Amino acid sequence: QVQLVESGGGLVQAGGSLRPSCAASGSAFSSSAMGWYRQTPGKQRELVAAITSGGSTNYADSVKGRFTISRDNAKNTVYLQMNSLKPEDTAVYYCHLRLTLGPWEYDYWGQGTQVTVSS
Repeated sequence: QVQLVESGGGLVQAGGSLRPSCAASGSAFSSSAMGWYRQTPGKQRELVAAITSGGSTNYADSVKGRFTISRDNAKNTVYLQMNSLKPEDTAVYYCHLRLTLGPWEYDYWGQGTQVTVSS
């Protein structure tokens, strides 16, 4: 069983930075794709950034150049460095892990961490 625990959200002024992290339990971390999603009330959860087990990354257009996803396999942890934050980045941010075993995919989610950017 995989458990994901996020931390590092908070309140910041526009233009500031935050670096939430997500620690995963279990032995599947290094072989799993990881991602950060965000959700605001009344809207669907959207992908913010993702990183493969090999380290390839992709980002939502709205955060390119401002956010950086990284992973430390020795610590079973994924990070999201968020710079130049805007009020529209305000959301609950969720960590995601996708474990692929042959033809099967298993998705795991963290509990979410609130990020609030004030103008």
